[in-house]
Amino acid sequence: MSAGKGESSLIVFLDRATLGERVRMGRPDHPHRWRDYPATRPEEVVDRLRGARVAVTNKVRIDAATLESLPDLRFIAIAATGTDIIDVAAAASRGVQVRSVPGYGSVSVAEHVMMLMLALARALAPHRQAVLDGSWTRSGGFCFRAAQVMDLRGLRLGLVGSGSIALEVARRAHAFEMDVVFAGRRGAIGGNGKLPFDEVLATSDVLSLHCPLVKDTHQLIDARAIGLMKPGAILINTARGQLIDEAALAAGLDSGRIGGAGLDVAIVEPPPEGSLILDLARRSNVIVTPHMAWTGDDTVQRLADRLVESIDRFLASETP
Repeated sequence: MSAGKGESSLIVFLDRATLGERVRMGRPDHPHRWRDYPATRPEEVVDRLRGARVAVTNKVRIDAATLESLPDLRFIAIAATGTDIIDVAAAASRGVQVRSVPGYGSVSVAEHVMMLMLALARALAPHRQAVLDGSWTRSGGFCFRAAQVMDLRGLRLGLVGSGSIALEVARRAHAFEMDVVFAGRRGAIGGNGKLPFDEVLATSDVLSLHCPLVKDTHQLIDARAIGLMKPGAILINTARGQLIDEAALAAGLDSGRIGGAGLDVAIVEPPPEGSLILDLARRSNVIVTPHMAWTGDDTVQRLADRLVESIDRFLASETP
């Protein structure tokens, strides 16, 4: 039976394990019953949310068909920044509120972006390998150069997106004396401090993606976009895997149009054996990390705290 005003609401966290064991998961102050699961398969969602007033999810999708089967559901709290895992329109039509936690991981992700940028610009992977495989020892010289090395100072960093993460990246890039520019929407003429999208592609030494995944940004970096990029440019994506056409990226790396890539996201996560991104990860000029840019301990704790605050605000609105 649905919980009425003042009654104890059932809250179900579908994938608690995504936040890790180190995070302290608080509880709302208002009356409630809490139930969580380490992970939830798609076919288990409806059964586990049946009777729930509040659903909490990090990566478990809730689509229109699922919502139709959950008449008691009134609030979806997303333990992440974006809302692309929820059919927001279907939720709104059923009076279900959807709230994510924007901005919680800006610093953590920005630091990860700088790590990827530095590692690729200074060819960290091939130089480390030169030590491990004996190339440096066999060279006979005090210095061994395994690949081209670039200084970040003076390079142009093109940022696609202008939210809190992009602004934190810009702040750090300025400290390295990089030339930072922001790209306008694809097809727009620019303005409001942003350059035309194609101009940013053509002039950036490093391109970093920080935009949401929506219809207009799906495969934003495709063969056409890569063909416009500055030869040898570095591409970084810590946003959503679907922003990049991975086949086009592979071709760009093969041709040298792309000088290196740093990816923290994939089209399918985790990527199954044989996935193209796993092949890309084996290249010396590609770094792939397992969608963990946001996982600094302080950052995840901040996410958990804000998540509970969001639920508590909803429960307060339900209380007479």
